[in-house]
Amino acid sequence: MDSILVRGGGPLKGQIPIAGAKNACLTLMPATLLSEEPLTLTNAPRLSDIKTMTALLGSLGAEVTSLQDGKVLAMSSHNINNHTADYDIVRKMRASILVLGPMLARDGHAIVSLPGGCAIGARPVDLHLKALEALGAELDLKDGYVHAKAPKGLRGGTINFDFASVGATENALMAATLAKGTTVINNAAREPEIVDLAECLRKMGAQIEGEGTSTITIQGVDRLGGATHPVVTDRIELGTYMLAPAICGGQVELLGGRINLVQAFCEKLDAAGISVSESANGLTVKRNGGDIKAVDVTTEPFPGFPTDLQAQMMALLCTANGTSVLEEKIFENRFMHAPELIRMGANIDVQGGVATVKGVKRLKGAPVMATDLRASVSLILAGLAADGETKVSRVYHLDRGYEHVVAKLSAVGADIERVKDT
Repeated sequence: MDSILVRGGGPLKGQIPIAGAKNACLTLMPATLLSEEPLTLTNAPRLSDIKTMTALLGSLGAEVTSLQDGKVLAMSSHNINNHTADYDIVRKMRASILVLGPMLARDGHAIVSLPGGCAIGARPVDLHLKALEALGAELDLKDGYVHAKAPKGLRGGTINFDFASVGATENALMAATLAKGTTVINNAAREPEIVDLAECLRKMGAQIEGEGTSTITIQGVDRLGGATHPVVTDRIELGTYMLAPAICGGQVELLGGRINLVQAFCEKLDAAGISVSESANGLTVKRNGGDIKAVDVTTEPFPGFPTDLQAQMMALLCTANGTSVLEEKIFENRFMHAPELIRMGANIDVQGGVATVKGVKRLKGAPVMATDLRASVSLILAGLAADGETKVSRVYHLDRGYEHVVAKLSAVGADIERVKDT
């Protein structure tokens, strides 16, 4: 098993290229199941989760070929010969549930294991199932598997979400493209990944309106064709690397970054005293010296502050001047990084879904353990600002969501290396 060693140092300077979005790519890949014609994704991230989805699609009979060092995924689902997504693959990643809607829409039946993934709360799939039932699916839960069928095909319907779930919106959106008639999704998620999926599906021939708003309307079509589509920039990787110069000082340009992907996050950085500006190739983040100012953060669905940047933001606020309050409203149990930051000298008190962070002058290096994907990178960021050496263990979480993190941070002056545990 690997660990990452981080030694706190001086300011960072240079450029960091931002990859395509993991969460967008994991949604776009199952869209290949909707058509017999090829779907090609460019700007794909090179991550373990992408390999897991590749294996899952392959187990169903889809062909996925990785080109250009993994940045291009050429897919074809002309020969789907299996409609069961087994537990052995699905347990590794929650996004696996996204094969359910497309298989059901195209072939009228599917059996999908209940998924796994990071242990940051229940994250139930009931919204996915209710959405498909609204489209006429017949569902049965047996032995940890969802048995779904629509013998006469799905039909358009009205889907009313109690919560603006990203995954459930994606599953419903894909399923509705081949349903007979019109589907309206109310209280739909508005994330950029939803917009990206809709744009790809439209290239395949889908009729979709309203993506990016809380109401999406889909007019079902008889079939979808092939397409080539670039994966949208990863706004979570973007926000993560924006925090590196914010924590360490210096100036870094994030290639491919766009403010509209991280508007609420940028507003909090500005309040903390960090400069963010648009450049010809992306975004430039600069810390001009002086103390970080304390800010309060509440996670919300897009366009609010992303839950996937909460842990990283906490790392910044550990050394802010004053007291910050972070309220987690998306997932329960998502402060597991707090005890590890406390090991590094942070002053954090967690009460339920609220963390109170009293800024300290300096963090100190320590051995810490990653508990989930975003927690792992928050500890690396904290290590960049700490005195001495920080050893982050269990970094296999990191590989699910960040490609070449050591190389990217080293390129802008960070003292960081990946080592094999003995």
